[in-house]
Amino acid sequence: MVENQKQDQKTGAPMKSGPITYLALGDSTGVGQGARNGGYVDRMFRKLVLERPGSRLVNLCVSGATTFDVIRDQLDDGVGADPDLVTLGIGINDIGHGLSIHEFGENYQSILARLKRETRAVVIVTNIPDISSGPRIPAVMRTEYHQMIIDFNQKVQEIAAAHGVTVFDIYSVTREQLPAHPEYFSADGFHPSDAGYEMWAEQMWPTLSRIIGD
Repeated sequence: MVENQKQDQKTGAPMKSGPITYLALGDSTGVGQGARNGGYVDRMFRKLVLERPGSRLVNLCVSGATTFDVIRDQLDDGVGADPDLVTLGIGINDIGHGLSIHEFGENYQSILARLKRETRAVVIVTNIPDISSGPRIPAVMRTEYHQMIIDFNQKVQEIAAAHGVTVFDIYSVTREQLPAHPEYFSADGFHPSDAGYEMWAEQMWPTLSRIIGD
């Protein structure tokens, strides 16, 4: 899906003017674990509210969440918030918990299907960042881990395309940036630092900005 679509997914109407409700679903990167000043969600909302004063953030992201957790613990409240915009960032913990691509795909499909069916929101998903170069990842596991990220991201792309959902490609950004910028990792060697989240938000903001329009 082209990133500059500004259409309501149910009605085809342009996104409403004025304040909007932004719903964030996902894992620790949406919470901002590893940083002091929030993750990519908080940083993008600070930009969003300058463009759309009075907008509201409903951030339901939880550290350690998998796709199962989004379905069980986040979707009901998320749908109930009546969002205009949704970002979904999930998947790295599915890999860490050993979910198969089939299980992950079924869950991801369920999440997007429900958002499309039960909300009017425009949805942006971030694929899985390439953290295979992270200090916490043992060197002997990096090649395998990297390949799993690629495989899971292919599934994200397929499902997002089937639902007409925009994908922000954080994988390519991190694949290029992280090996040369160790400062983008936090002290835990796994999550982004403040600098890492800031880079993420700066790279993602143009996609969101084009979608919300004027």
